Amino acid sequence: MKQSSSVLAIKSFAKLNLYLQVLNKRKDNFHNLSTLFARIDLADTLTFRKRSDSLIKIKCDSRQVPKDKANLCYRAAALLKQELKLSLGIEIELKKRIPVGAGLGGGSSNAASVLLGLNRFWNLNLSRTRLVKLGAKLGSDVPFFIYQAKFALGSQRGDKIKPLISLNKLKLWFILVYPNIKVSTPWIYQKFDVYFSAGRTFSRLTPHLARIQDGKKLNKKQGAGLTRPGCNVKILTSQLLKKGKVVDTRCLFNGLEVITSNLYPVVKQVKNALFGIGLDKVMMSGSGPAVFAICDSCMQAQSLRRKLCKQYKSWKVFVVSCV
Repeated sequence: MKQSSSVLAIKSFAKLNLYLQVLNKRKDNFHNLSTLFARIDLADTLTFRKRSDSLIKIKCDSRQVPKDKANLCYRAAALLKQELKLSLGIEIELKKRIPVGAGLGGGSSNAASVLLGLNRFWNLNLSRTRLVKLGAKLGSDVPFFIYQAKFALGSQRGDKIKPLISLNKLKLWFILVYPNIKVSTPWIYQKFDVYFSAGRTFSRLTPHLARIQDGKKLNKKQGAGLTRPGCNVKILTSQLLKKGKVVDTRCLFNGLEVITSNLYPVVKQVKNALFGIGLDKVMMSGSGPAVFAICDSCMQAQSLRRKLCKQYKSWKVFVVSCV
């Protein structure tokens, strides 16, 4: 974090979901979740600059990111101004490194970083509790980033956060693959609801023709196998504490993976590529399509990354660790 009287620059980190179970749909149309977040060192950079007027201006080096009121950075700054009745202006420059629409929480992290950054830059002295409540209005993942925790459990919408301080000493290395396809999180949850609540199945799904059609109904056993993991998030947390990187692969679970991988077969291709180079702890993060694998070391991750980059030139492949 770099700061002067008129400029502040901060990092905005991405996340992985080491566990994600969708429990049920809520009356507010969100979903109750059980998830384990891990913050990783793949990060965007946000730079705040004072303005002499009361406007909010967004600059970004990515064409995929809106620069208007639809931008989460803009919305976060506007929310602070509205809640506190501020007349201050701000210029926010965003340098993107976290892929957009990847299931890595980039937008939510940016929103949280704006709340945290402006709380400091504008000397607002808001408590974390207040910032978390504001963050929850912007997105379900935003509160996790407000806590600035290395690992945390998420419940309710994913916005009720319990930092796992006991895991702070755990160092995990990952290969992270983004196959250059943008996925809409709300759309994946919509398809999840249709697929399971209506007892329907996927038929002839492609990224360009993502229609759920009537088909053979899932029986209860089949449905449960797709949506219910072999263990719960508490068991996974306990295993990470005791075994670290040698955690049981059966405890790594993402209930949205069956939906995204059917709509976007490249997710299965990425997983198979990671299995093919000898990795076994492989899963999708969030609503996807980014896929990660736990590695034994940074050296192993770097070596395997080079192999993947040579073979799959259209994919973005990162080596990341928890931070």
